[in-house]
Amino acid sequence: MNVPIKTPDEIEKMREAGRQAASVLEMITPHVKAGVSTGELDQRCYDHIVKELGSTPAPLNYHGFPKSICTSINHVVCHGIPDNAKKLKNGDIMNIDITVKTADGYHGDSSMMFIVGQTIQGERLCRVTQECLYQSIQAVRPGARLSDLARPIQQHAEANGYTVVRDFCGHGIGAGFHEEPQILHYDGYSPEADISLAEGMCFTIEPMINIGDYRTRVLRDGWTAVTKDKGLTAQWEHTLLVTATGVEVLTARSDEDLSFLER
Repeated sequence: MNVPIKTPDEIEKMREAGRQAASVLEMITPHVKAGVSTGELDQRCYDHIVKELGSTPAPLNYHGFPKSICTSINHVVCHGIPDNAKKLKNGDIMNIDITVKTADGYHGDSSMMFIVGQTIQGERLCRVTQECLYQSIQAVRPGARLSDLARPIQQHAEANGYTVVRDFCGHGIGAGFHEEPQILHYDGYSPEADISLAEGMCFTIEPMINIGDYRTRVLRDGWTAVTKDKGLTAQWEHTLLVTATGVEVLTARSDEDLSFLER
């Protein structure tokens, strides 16, 4: 397995890519509300990435994906396609997944959940899923194995009565949108794939957690993945750098409390 180790120059480019991805999520947050179409959110993100940041929305035309962001609502696990007809309503939960490709050619990838109005069930799922991500991030350090990142996700999700999606995973990232290694969110590594982390690795952790069955299916559009039982699902994602002493969250947003990493 050829896992790229970023040079100091590449790390600076990854920091900028991560900062840009976080800024898009911060920009779009006040616009996510009932009555807004996912197509409008997509256009706002496109305009911000291209006109304000001078970068490119990496999903646009990637293997034929038709939009600039992914908008995954309620039982959509990932890769939901924005459109002007689909409008948000009270009680919806939605993941917005952003990937920016900077003018330097490096990628920053992040996603977060949005809660429209009130939904007790949805709020709990979103909170626990974010906790799964944070517990996994805490395990990132040189010498840790990939299974050390997956195990806390699965344990925390299942302790709360949820299941972990197995059909999609995190990934290495850099000049390539998707690089090695694959980052599973459940403890399913073969011995040869369960590699140790090293300083300079960059990758995403992006757990998808379901209220019901973990199984998924892809719709006829070839992109939209949904839960087979139509139960709610949630996802949070960060792009991470393995440092000499632990981890740096390259896509950290200003609304987040990451003080747990300083312990």
